[in-house]
Amino acid sequence: MPKKSAPEFPTPAERNALLEANRTLKMARSAHAYVRGNTAKFYDWLAGSPVAARVPTGPSIWICGDCHVGNLGPLSNGDGRVEVQIRDMDQAVIGNPAHDIIRLGLSLATAARGSDLPDVVTARMLEEMMDGYVTAIADPTSGDPGVEPDVVQSVKRRSLGRRWRHLAKERLDDVEPRIPLGKRFWPVGGKERAALEAALAAPSVLPTILGLDGEDAKRAVRLVDAAYWMKGCSSLGLLRYAAIVAVEGDKDAPGYALIDLKEAIAPIAPAAADARMPKDNADRVVAAARALSPHLGMRMTSVHMLGHALFVRELAPQDLKLELDQFNRAEAVKSARYLAFVVGKAHARQMHSDARAAWLETLAEDRRGNLDTPSWLWQSVVSLAGRHEVGYLEHCRRYAMAA
Repeated sequence: MPKKSAPEFPTPAERNALLEANRTLKMARSAHAYVRGNTAKFYDWLAGSPVAARVPTGPSIWICGDCHVGNLGPLSNGDGRVEVQIRDMDQAVIGNPAHDIIRLGLSLATAARGSDLPDVVTARMLEEMMDGYVTAIADPTSGDPGVEPDVVQSVKRRSLGRRWRHLAKERLDDVEPRIPLGKRFWPVGGKERAALEAALAAPSVLPTILGLDGEDAKRAVRLVDAAYWMKGCSSLGLLRYAAIVAVEGDKDAPGYALIDLKEAIAPIAPAAADARMPKDNADRVVAAARALSPHLGMRMTSVHMLGHALFVRELAPQDLKLELDQFNRAEAVKSARYLAFVVGKAHARQMHSDARAAWLETLAEDRRGNLDTPSWLWQSVVSLAGRHEVGYLEHCRRYAMAA
């Protein structure tokens, strides 16, 4: 039999074209995927919409900047506890919290359309979304998030039962401590590997992201394997690496951790005029994570390699994303309230009581009842949904022509 030829992998110079092709394909899969991968158009179209001037300005706090459903999910605190929090900070800035509300509302609306739910359900979702958000702003400590939707309960149960073998099988297609090269993982050159080793060897890096302190901080940590990671959608084209490290010192065998290193660049989300953020983009992402999602931020740090700023975190087995591909009316409404409460809690923990009270008063100005959607939110979501639908069809046409 003829010997199988070794697979060919792109060189660093060839990566961008392949990554852009993958990004285009991902965004063509559904209108919801297009919304998730098109942050730049979201802000352009929001700024140009008739309702832009009526969007309220909240207190200047850290916001996600790309607050769609897929960027929320259960996160481990590194010590066995799991909580649903914001899980992606690439676009995070000190900005207007209303932008996160609109982005979440648009994401929920497109998810509802993808589930063939009538628009009356979308209206009800936005009402419940505002109620959940306002409840969290009023009392982020003991406010009622409402009934956990089935999709959240299910993913949390899966999260709590996961161990290294589940993470390795899911992310690496193998439970052995190696990264299988192929469609998602590409080999790194000698220069890249040396840069990765140097970045991870910095004294503060692995102890921070692995939560090693006290005597544990003295345990030897070594790089086992590394690869370029073709992952994400809107972030495709940026440097991203997966690394497996072994933490020596266990009685029986070393423990393994999967490390995610991702390039940070200037955000698209608009920052507040008075925002004072770290100039380094990786430091910005880490600062945002610590403010918005403590479970994530406490195990993140920043590094520099090959002239780029990257943020680094351990991918814990319990870290999962929420997927609302298909849901019914009741689940849609419950999910909207619950997820908005999560976002509201992330915002509220940064505000003192006077700021929270002032923001609540602003949000109440355009509501005609306890569950009425503010007109600025409804009109923003309707306008953006229409623009994104047209943009999605045009994107698919271009994709089909190129294919």
